[in-house]
Amino acid sequence: MARKCPQCGELMEEGFKFTGAGGNVIRKKGFNMKSLYPEAAVCMHCGEISIYVDAEKLDKLKD
Repeated sequence: MARKCPQCGELMEEGFKFTGAGGNVIRKKGFNMKSLYPEAAVCMHCGEISIYVDAEKLDKLKD
């Protein structure tokens, strides 16, 4: 499913990764710490950025 820019309505390019020391991580604490690495979609028309987690990877956070 392609993301639509909330600012201008154009289709956004998905799959951009965060880089740096460890990147940005979403963690769910518990007995086994579970982590997800968010991605970004960028609108090449107006520059809007959307941060998301791939829906298939959300199962990783479920108990």
